Amino acid sequence: MTAIPLGVPRRMVEFSLDGQAVRVPEGSTVLDACRAAGTEVPTLCHGDTLRPKNACRVCVVEVEGSRTLVPACSRTAEPGMTVRTGTERARHSRRTVLELLASSVDLSTTPRAADWIKEYEAEPGRFGPDAARLDEEAKIDNELYVRAYDKCILCYKCVDACGDQWQNTFAIAVTGRGFDARIAVEHDAPLTDSACVYCGNCIEVCPTGALSFKSEFDRRAAGTWDESRQTRTTTVCAYCGVGCNLTLHVQDNEIVKVTSPHDNPVTHGNLCIKGRFGYQHVQNRDGRD
Repeated sequence: MTAIPLGVPRRMVEFSLDGQAVRVPEGSTVLDACRAAGTEVPTLCHGDTLRPKNACRVCVVEVEGSRTLVPACSRTAEPGMTVRTGTERARHSRRTVLELLASSVDLSTTPRAADWIKEYEAEPGRFGPDAARLDEEAKIDNELYVRAYDKCILCYKCVDACGDQWQNTFAIAVTGRGFDARIAVEHDAPLTDSACVYCGNCIEVCPTGALSFKSEFDRRAAGTWDESRQTRTTTVCAYCGVGCNLTLHVQDNEIVKVTSPHDNPVTHGNLCIKGRFGYQHVQNRDGRD
């Protein structure tokens, strides 16, 4: 049996977090430390399989000696630093960001968004009924997944997953400037005419439901999507010999979507088109035997 190398041990870094001394491995972020200490810091653009983009700014905290608030998701913990997560300055910033996001896009399918808006007493309606919103129709140009850009917060996670961090397909990017900025494929063509390989890894990392399985989109439109009634079963994909893990989400005895564990050493949450969408053969959709 071959021995598995343990790797180089990391020294521990100690600093003050909300008045308490905490110790985390060197290289950890402030957000890592907060989660290890049980301190909740909201975040939308952070992904555990992607490098931080610092886009949403909901996770900002106050660091003693820093002129500005810093994003906890990317700020590396340093020895002796003093971090405060619940100051009025940090809370005010989070409240404003949530108000701006909720007033311009649909956060109804963003996990925890409603709780955070309540917790931080955000009032998106204070910008008035004439506040600009991304009221766009969902793009449905294929049978696999839907793009509902009226829910997009431009977190760039889908761009990174499609680009050099995972898939290296580079099918999508940000186009436009300011309020006209959008996620789009080249020349804003239909998805079927783009370089998309339908791996669905962009769906996996989307934090708001702007990208979703068509099966989920259809069920939400019909009012039958209910995660409380869904079971999750992790198995091994049988399409090839790589050994990717699949988590089957089943509702009413029907597979409604497929994900992959982010901590799996083979997939890290990523799949190909067969693993992500090739499940129709195991269930009867059209009533035929």
